[in-house]
Amino acid sequence: MSSADKISHTSNSNNSSNKVDLSSPNTMGYTVQGVTKLYVKVPVERIGAVIGKGGETLKKLMEATKTLITINEIDGITVIEPASPYTRPIDLMKAQDVIKAIGYGFAPDRAFRLLDEDQILIVIDLKDHVKPSLNHLTRVKGRVIGEEGRVRKNLEDMTDTYISVYDDYVAIIGEYDNANIAREAIMMIIEGRQHATVYRYVDKAMRQIRRTKMLSLWRT
Repeated sequence: MSSADKISHTSNSNNSSNKVDLSSPNTMGYTVQGVTKLYVKVPVERIGAVIGKGGETLKKLMEATKTLITINEIDGITVIEPASPYTRPIDLMKAQDVIKAIGYGFAPDRAFRLLDEDQILIVIDLKDHVKPSLNHLTRVKGRVIGEEGRVRKNLEDMTDTYISVYDDYVAIIGEYDNANIAREAIMMIIEGRQHATVYRYVDKAMRQIRRTKMLSLWRT
């Protein structure tokens, strides 16, 4: 899924009702209606999942992030704008991440986990790491998923993450450290390492994270 991950600022001098005094301390760090926009391109076959039955998913996302979201159902181009002068830039970026995650194959309820402040989205483009052959890509995706989805499920359980294998991408949702451990585990699988070796790595890395968190709690 390609995306234009940028914030667009365009002038609108003829519409004074949308103007916000950016020098005001009440608006510093916020977005500007009619001016600030984020863009993302959703695969056409995933547009229905982003919108949801009767528009329910899109409505829920807009309410949660205080945004206005418009989707072109022909090409999947999606525009995310602030719904008020008090919509924060982080709210727009979170909305963008949720839409991207759904585009990468996550069910909306899983993608909404990205609304939490400590959650990130990591995407691995298999074409960057696997020979450009349908057979190679299919084999690698099969190793990441595992028989009846067991490998993916094991990695999700061990790292407390969500993992989606969609098209030629592997996407991960989780806390920063956990998601990066899951990413490293998947890279090991892509490189041909044995699943048992990957599980040992994940177990050791996750124990180190838990130990670090425990030490941090003791120090406070």
